[in-house]
Amino acid sequence: MTTLFISDLHLDASRPDVTSAFVRFMEIQAPGAESLYILGDFFEVWIGDDDRSEFNQLIVRQLRQYTDSGGNLFMMVGNRDFLMGEDFAAECGAQLLADPTVIDLYGRPTLLTHGDSLCTKDTEYMAFRAQARSPEWQQNLLAQPIEARREIARQLRAQSKSMNSMKAEDIMDVTQEEVVGNMERVSVRLMIHGHTHRPDRHPLQIAGESAERIVLGDWHDHLWWLQAETDGNLQLNQAPIAPIAPVT
Repeated sequence: MTTLFISDLHLDASRPDVTSAFVRFMEIQAPGAESLYILGDFFEVWIGDDDRSEFNQLIVRQLRQYTDSGGNLFMMVGNRDFLMGEDFAAECGAQLLADPTVIDLYGRPTLLTHGDSLCTKDTEYMAFRAQARSPEWQQNLLAQPIEARREIARQLRAQSKSMNSMKAEDIMDVTQEEVVGNMERVSVRLMIHGHTHRPDRHPLQIAGESAERIVLGDWHDHLWWLQAETDGNLQLNQAPIAPIAPVT
């Protein structure tokens, strides 16, 4: 049996190449997996489960095909799609996970998180995160008309890009002490997360024991996925995203 982990696809109608790569992944890789975990920032932006655009419904159909065929789908919100809710999950046949969540990965306790909560040096972002995860703030936003929400999302993305361009690289990475503290708190020696767009495998020592933090990659130029097998083998894979030929 196989379990797959992906994150940070940032799916958006403006990137048909990434959408095509996701469709191929669901057609080729996903059918062989008993479970698929999507650890946040699946969409570039999500303005609410009531946004039933043609693009969103295309993605829903891909996920539903997987779950209808017997696959187990688990989703976690990220900093781009934190308004994703139970209605969307139900439509896909998915289960929404709290962030963080501990799972049993073939006998190995494993901590799953999107990863943004680990970037504690980025105090400006952490303040926004606390605000954006507030139920009251989210309810006020969801009460706005869809077009108003789209404009708010556009402004927030532009503001985020502007602020991030002025930050040092280490500020936007995880804080090592936060990683270790989170793993110690729930007694795990394996963490899987995304968010930072820095795919890698990081060996750790926690309380004298070997541990590991695996970072999933973003789907900008490559698609990245982590494949876990029942024998304990973990493989971080990548493949180039093929460009879409222009229509002539």
